[in-house]
Order: sequence, then structure tokens, then C-alpha cells
Amino acid sequence: MFRNIMLTVAYQGTRYCGWQVQPNAPTVQEFVETAVRKLTGVETRVLCASRTDSGVHALGQVASFRTEATIPAERMRRALQRYLPDDIAIVNSQDVSPGFHATYSAVRKRYRYLIFDGAVLPPFLRHQAFCHRTELDVAAMQQALPLLLGKYDFRCFETNYPNKATSVRTIMEATMQRVPHWPMWSADHNWLPDHTRPHQAPLSPLICFEIMADGFLYNMVRAIVGTLVQIGSGQKPPEHMTDVIASMDRAQAGTTAPGHGLFLVQVDYPPNLLTADEPNLKS
Repeated sequence: MFRNIMLTVAYQGTRYCGWQVQPNAPTVQEFVETAVRKLTGVETRVLCASRTDSGVHALGQVASFRTEATIPAERMRRALQRYLPDDIAIVNSQDVSPGFHATYSAVRKRYRYLIFDGAVLPPFLRHQAFCHRTELDVAAMQQALPLLLGKYDFRCFETNYPNKATSVRTIMEATMQRVPHWPMWSADHNWLPDHTRPHQAPLSPLICFEIMADGFLYNMVRAIVGTLVQIGSGQKPPEHMTDVIASMDRAQAGTTAPGHGLFLVQVDYPPNLLTADEPNLKS
């Protein structure tokens, strides 16, 4: 009898050409599928919530696969980890409904993007944050964030439109803060301390942008960040964000920010699909 296993996966994407298997290039999917094969003895396709690009990291990528293996779900995490490199970690493993699909069952996704605008980039942030050589006006960037909220056709932020049946998405939340500490490696998005320094504090050169939506287009978050950087560097006013969205023209938005500053933080699913005793909702 087949079971449906859901994995929460964290990885440093620096040495990978994204999630999806590619010829002659290392990918996260390749290593996870190899681990599943070594554990179960069966070649198995592992689905994912988001096909992250080259260099992009994850704190809460979600993957799923079907198996006849009888290993208890709570032991699956450690068992798979034995076959994975140090920069890929299985955070959690659990049995879920036969109707659960890592890609199509997702209802919300949260991404985090890190920008460093200080004079000297700490070496350990070299592959985890986009280094901007001049100080950014975070207050101006924050003024643009409410203009992103709502349901719109976001093709202006989509590389190589069209990639999906529709480019309409709903952005529920967008925040930006300067942060004086380094706890953003946690998937918890409520960690910002009450004593966060003011927007222009020179001792807080790390800028954390977070965005949550019902889905994202190809390179959408990175194009939004590129547009925000235009605003933060004084090239455009905050109101420019409204003009970009209304234009539905990728050329009106900013450049695509580097992939290494991006983190997939969390993916949410309907609660009824996260238990194994639900009926099969797909044939």
C-alpha cells in the first residue's frame, strides 16, 4: 500500500543549480531523490512546493513522494539525512493525505530576501545577501510596500512571460526592516525584536524583506526587490510601484536581484491534507 510522505527541507543553494533536476548540473532534487532511492530501494519522483533557482536557499521547502516503504514517518527524517550532503537538511517528515501534492496543494508561500548595504560585507554573508554598494533609503522602500498588496496581474515582475496559465496573484503581506542581529536563519517570521534600530541606523546594514502570497511567478520576488532597490537608491519615487504594476510591462520594473539573497521560508497547506487518514482526493 502506498503512503504519501511530506518532507520539510532546508538547504544552502550556493552550489546547486536550483531545485529541479538538470543534465550535467547538481540540483537539490537530484540529491533528495537519490537519498530516497538509497533508503527505499526504489527510484521515486520527489515533488516540491517551489522550483527555486540557482543559488536560492530554503528554510522551509516542502517536498512529497509516494512510497511503499514501512519506515515510520518520524524515523524517515534521520534515515534520509544519512544519504544527504551537509548543505541539505531534512527538517521534518510526516505521513499526509493521499490527496496531498507539494506543488498544487499549496495555498500560501513566504519568501525572505536579504540586502546588505554596509561598507564591508561580512564574508559569511557573501552567498546569503545581496551586497548593495550604497546606503538604501529603507523608509522610502517601506512606503512602496502597501502598493504591492492585493490581487493583480503581476506580469511586470515575471521573467519570460508567460510561464503560467495566469499571472494574477494575490500578495497578502510585505514587510521590510533593518535588523541588528542575525536570527533570520529561522523560519519564524515574528522574530524581529522590539528594539530594532531606526530605518537609517548605520549600525544595521542588513535589510530583511519578507513577502507572502498565494503564489509567485518566475523571478517575481527578485524583480520586486530590484524595483524596491530603485526606490531605495532614489532613482524612483515610492509611487513608481503602482505605475509598474499598472503597466504590466517587465521593462518598467527594476532588474532581477541576485538569487543568493533569496530564501524560501514557509509553505502553507490546507490542514485537512496534512493528516494521513484523509480520503484520497485525487485519482
